[in-house]
Amino acid sequence: MLDLPALGAAASLLGSSWSPWLVVPPGLLIGLVFGAIPGLSVPIAMAVILPLTLYLDFLSAILLLTSIFTGGGFGAAIPAILMNVPGSSSAVATTFDGHPMARQGRHSYALGLALAASCVGSAAGYVILLLVISWIADAVLRLGPLEMFAIAVWGLTLIAVLNEGSVAKGLLAGLLGVMMGMIGMSAQGDMRGTFDMLALVDGIPKVPALIGLFAASEMFRLMRSEYIVADASLRRPEFGQILDGARDAFRHPGVLLRGSLIGIGVGAIPGVGAAVANLLSYAETKRRSADPSAFGKGEPRGVAASESANSSSEGGSMATLLALGIPGGSATAVMLGAFAMHNVTGGPRFIAENMDLVYAVILGNLVQVVLLAGLGLGFLFVAASLVRVPVRFLVPGVLFVALMGCFSITGDMMGPITMVACAALGFWLREHGFPVAAVVIGLLLGPAVEAELLRSIQISGGDPAFLLTRPIAIVILLLLAASLCYPLLRRRSRVRSPAADAVG
Repeated sequence: MLDLPALGAAASLLGSSWSPWLVVPPGLLIGLVFGAIPGLSVPIAMAVILPLTLYLDFLSAILLLTSIFTGGGFGAAIPAILMNVPGSSSAVATTFDGHPMARQGRHSYALGLALAASCVGSAAGYVILLLVISWIADAVLRLGPLEMFAIAVWGLTLIAVLNEGSVAKGLLAGLLGVMMGMIGMSAQGDMRGTFDMLALVDGIPKVPALIGLFAASEMFRLMRSEYIVADASLRRPEFGQILDGARDAFRHPGVLLRGSLIGIGVGAIPGVGAAVANLLSYAETKRRSADPSAFGKGEPRGVAASESANSSSEGGSMATLLALGIPGGSATAVMLGAFAMHNVTGGPRFIAENMDLVYAVILGNLVQVVLLAGLGLGFLFVAASLVRVPVRFLVPGVLFVALMGCFSITGDMMGPITMVACAALGFWLREHGFPVAAVVIGLLLGPAVEAELLRSIQISGGDPAFLLTRPIAIVILLLLAASLCYPLLRRRSRVRSPAADAVG
């Protein structure tokens, strides 16, 4: 429950000085820019800014970093919608319906919809964090390797849910992603698939592979067109359409609420994060839809589901950082560095002794969401003009920035080489009807599934009865089975219906 005296002290702390607020607008803009440029990322932006936080007080330092986090969480949706290039793994599901909307000339509408969903998700994440931060800390501590394994496997089952075409192709693509993710040193310390190349000891670089599979391969496909939007009359960005999209996001309150809750829950689990949250939210929204065939063709609910989940996961990851001192991902790992630089250690004792400071951070992030709505509208009007750039200029520019970004991530040629190789693979997969998203899911979650399964076997001694002592894992596995069987049964019923009509 809320500690009202500490909440009042937090408000006084935020209102006593302008310094915490002066860093927020620049942080939001930095996050928007770094999130919107393929090859760059929010953790990179935060790492670059981190040394500057030494000259700020602790509250101002954390608000600067979280504002970059907040801005970047939405910024990644901009290239996802306009170019089918997710600015980060957290925007993968945004491409499924966002880019088809852009190709139809509804790019302004889709961007406004994504902004509103992102703001709602962020706000929901921090409101719930404000109410239940101490409870979240206790709940996360109850999750063991078996529960983490079940959640990771649940993410892998999205391969079957997200593929509208051949189920076999979806599973094969997912298996390929898992095999790619297994390259390098295993959880037991064994080397696999490296071909004695030292560059592959740590596995395939995930971000360059993601950029290649999505961004570069899509650029190759775009080269067949003159513009992203074929109709010249639809290329001009319209501020009214952006506002219409933002307003229409609230026509789907159930989607926004469900996405926000999924994002908070998944974001609170260390090592899982927004990459899984946006896919889970999208798949669940599609599963519950009366017309799932509309998804992937420009369905607004798909964009709302993805963006509300990946933004609300920010609040969940902050919960584990504040309550346990454990970073939920690379961005919160950078924040943990800021904690150390200011001689602060997150955890239950930090919350108990500094509840006013914890509330101040959460309230400051809620204000960031309001500022993001205003700054984002102006930023979108400029970003939407990207569809007016001829593809012959756009493709070389995006590929150059992506290559430089991949080089900066790895510090050597392994990043660009990985991007080019995965671009060729992604292009071939798209041309032959294999879902690239399934490869990405396998690549991201395959190693986690293996590591958590190994830990579960070590703890249980290989005894299957150990599962009966973990009720949370049983519930997750039952939900997993239901989410996998439901779409398969619905597909079978859709196949039988035309046959029945023909007989009738």
